[in-house]
Amino acid sequence: MKKRRKQQCGLVMALVMTFCTTAGAEEKSTRMEEVVVTANRLETATAEVGSSITVITAREIEQRQQTFLLDVLRSVPSLDVVQNGGPGSTTALFMRGANSEHTLVLLDGIELNDPSSPSGGFDFANLPTDNIERIEILRGPQSTLYGSRAMGGVINIITKRGTGDPTGFFSAQGGSFHTTTEKAGISGGTDRYNYSLGLSRFDSEGFSAAGKKYGNTENDGNQNSSVKSRLGITPTNNLAIDFILNYLKNRTDLDNNGGIGGDDPNYVQKSEQLSFRSQADLALFDNRWEQRLGVSLNDLNRDFTNGIDAAHPSDLSRGSFNGRSVTVDWQHTLHLHETNSLTLGIERKEETAKSDYYSESSWGPYSSPWEEHTARTTGYYLQDQLRLWDAWFTTLGVRLDDHSSFGSKATYRFTSAYNFKQTDTTVKGSYGTAFKAPSLYQLYAPDYGDKNLNPEKSTGWDLGVEQSLPGEKITMGATYFHNDFDDLINFDSTLYKYDNIARAATQGVELTASVRPSDELMLRAGYTYTKTENKETGLELLLRPKNKISFDGNYRFLKNATLNLGIIYVGTRFNTVYDPTTYAAARVKMSEYLLANLAASCDISKNLQIFGRVDNLFDKNYEEITGYGTAGISAFGGVKVSF
Repeated sequence: MKKRRKQQCGLVMALVMTFCTTAGAEEKSTRMEEVVVTANRLETATAEVGSSITVITAREIEQRQQTFLLDVLRSVPSLDVVQNGGPGSTTALFMRGANSEHTLVLLDGIELNDPSSPSGGFDFANLPTDNIERIEILRGPQSTLYGSRAMGGVINIITKRGTGDPTGFFSAQGGSFHTTTEKAGISGGTDRYNYSLGLSRFDSEGFSAAGKKYGNTENDGNQNSSVKSRLGITPTNNLAIDFILNYLKNRTDLDNNGGIGGDDPNYVQKSEQLSFRSQADLALFDNRWEQRLGVSLNDLNRDFTNGIDAAHPSDLSRGSFNGRSVTVDWQHTLHLHETNSLTLGIERKEETAKSDYYSESSWGPYSSPWEEHTARTTGYYLQDQLRLWDAWFTTLGVRLDDHSSFGSKATYRFTSAYNFKQTDTTVKGSYGTAFKAPSLYQLYAPDYGDKNLNPEKSTGWDLGVEQSLPGEKITMGATYFHNDFDDLINFDSTLYKYDNIARAATQGVELTASVRPSDELMLRAGYTYTKTENKETGLELLLRPKNKISFDGNYRFLKNATLNLGIIYVGTRFNTVYDPTTYAAARVKMSEYLLANLAASCDISKNLQIFGRVDNLFDKNYEEITGYGTAGISAFGGVKVSF
């Protein structure tokens, strides 16, 4: 079977390369100064940003041919992605060692974190990459501009805005595990309006989430449908109105646990997520006063059923989780002088959640309905951005949040970057505080919740240097970071309730390098060393590797073909394993692993492209979470038609 899979993978890549002798249009390389919006909530050149930030463009996503967001993020420094099974299985992300729920995820300004999940986190498993223009990953505490949940950092996903004459595409792909993916999109725009629409459908029979090597043979499939749309209207030269709508529907087969006996043939989770935002941008007094008024909605419903079967004749369970958040925000940016911009704003967020759970087992029936509860937060923020001598760039910010449960919490942030133009060297750093409000479940869950919980808190700083060599063909960077987390909310087994009982610290080094020997070849590499500590036990935090290395190389040849190689190395890390019969916990050390993915594409003509990729090129046997299955070598190929 493995030999056959390797032959199929080789065939996919050979077919793509065979067609690459066809003449294609030569792509000209144009380089523009990179601008980001997440760091300061207004457009800022990356050279002027004191925080650590990574940008992934639509072009890079297309070159790597990655279908889901989680795979795009794996190569980013200080981001550790872990998934308990195949497509659609629950996925967590640890940024600089922080907990997964300490990362705030935004899509065009809409907060995607789930108010109904126990910790208020975001499941990275299901968000496709279609219609994404770029992804900005901002590391370090960011509550001053973004409020609760931004203790580890912010991931901001920005969808495409249509421009020019109407264009569109359709693509179809098939491959291993009986996987098929179809995508379609259309976009366009003028000075007065713009539009973009992206549709995708993903189907896969998958593999056993419980791990085939443990004797589990039942495949766990996944079906995913996505719609991303954006409409912009510019009625006057100083007024722009945007409407953003995103819909995601998912069905995933699950298993009871990883390891021996984990298979379950009828354990299914279904989810639907609707997110919407309407915003108006107004510029007055020759653009010296810019303001944005926006309203966002995020509505997420999750249901699971696990009926009886031959292996579990007396066990059944079902549950539903419903979360909704509505946010109104009004931001003002005052350009007081060419050297000074003042940003201030107010946000009002209301989160609502409820759930219902029922099970039957040898222990008897159990029911845990959780009635609807609501939390409201009002935040006020102020930031001053200074630009001196076109070389020194500094921001100072403060924020006050008022929460309906625990009261007020103040945070602050300072960043600075200095460019030595003579040597093309940038020294930068940041220092800030952040917090995370207790989730609705932690506050109000029957039996387990505690209305008197305090917010989790963190303090973090980083210091780095970036160096470009003459000609900008080589760029290198090094950053040291340190974070302290206090009043972390864990389940107290003594009180049998959630409580502010945990403390932790993380620190490490991020090294990056990019080399462009020619317009056709781009090489990037990153290394992260992360040291974590549970302050209560002195042990390392779970699932955070000390060492991580990533490499991405992209080569354009024959004027119409592209070859991309991605390599990720994840070092040893620790996890806790529970015995399914005695429930005893044991701390285990997980093995290191190295993954290589190869992707190729070829433009047959201006309107026709073929593409293919091979994942896990060397067919490595590895685990991201102890006991749970991962894919071996697998191949996918398809065709894209543009018009």
